[in-house]
Amino acid sequence: MTDPLARLRARAAELDALLGRLDTDDAAVRADRSAATADDEHDPEGSTLSGEWQRIDALRRSVLDERAEVDAALARMDAGTYGICVVCGNVIAPGRLEARPMATTCIDCAA
Repeated sequence: MTDPLARLRARAAELDALLGRLDTDDAAVRADRSAATADDEHDPEGSTLSGEWQRIDALRRSVLDERAEVDAALARMDAGTYGICVVCGNVIAPGRLEARPMATTCIDCAA
C-alpha cells in the first residue's frame, strides 16, 4: 500500500491546481458575459455563456467538496483516528483506504 499521507497531499495539490484553472475559466466567462457584444444566447451552434458558467460552477463545487474530504482525512491523521470507521470504530481495510484514501467508514458500514 502506498503512503496515504503522500497520496492525500498529492490529491490536495491536484485539487488546488484544478480549482485555480476553474477560477481562471470562471473569470473569463464572467468577463465575456459582461461584454456588450457577447450575444451567444441566440447561437444555435454552441453552448451559451450562462451554460458554461453553470458547468464551471458545478465542477468547482464538486472539487471543493472533495478538497474538504481530503482536509478531513488529513485532520484524522493528525488526530490519530485515520483508518478507523466513524460508525463502528473498527479498522478500515487497507484495500479500501488504497482505493479511497478519504474513506470514513469500513466496507460493512458503507453498505
